[in-house]
Amino acid sequence: MKLTTLLLKIIDRINDFVGRCVSWLTITMVGMVLIIVVSRYFLQLGSIALQESVTYLHAAIFLLGIAYTLKHDGHVRVDIFYRQFSSRWQAVINLLGGILFLMPTCILILVASWDYVFASWSIWETSAENNGLPFVYLLKSLILLMPATLFLQGIAEILKSVLTLHGQFNIDKSSHLPNASDNPSLIP
Repeated sequence: MKLTTLLLKIIDRINDFVGRCVSWLTITMVGMVLIIVVSRYFLQLGSIALQESVTYLHAAIFLLGIAYTLKHDGHVRVDIFYRQFSSRWQAVINLLGGILFLMPTCILILVASWDYVFASWSIWETSAENNGLPFVYLLKSLILLMPATLFLQGIAEILKSVLTLHGQFNIDKSSHLPNASDNPSLIP
């Protein structure tokens, strides 16, 4: 179980780090939209590359932030019954949902988009616009990173559910994993 707890902490920390980094892209995107609006409507200047960069940032925020959102239980959930269930039943629902829906969906997205992304890389795909960004292949690579990070977080959520069912984890709290300072044996 110590290895499981360590794996949970590693996955959670990776997705926390990615999510926190991606959150700064939101501020950057808002600043860029402000620059676009001011330059276009007040200075009569336009930049296709700047407009496309907002699209790239928007895609990065959603595709890389999805695992962070899962970790913090921020996805929309029809919880008419779920919230009234005990943490044990919530763990059963989360476990089944992760195994039956989340993991297969991640695998499907990864497999289905592999050729699409590879084709983009093989021709170093660029923007269709003359002055657009020449990094479309990098943007499309995010389509592969999204299911990878989501799959990792799915593993963590499934493990949390299993630990909850074994009475070693409380699904209602976010600070239930022991820290290395709490248990020196968790330090690698």
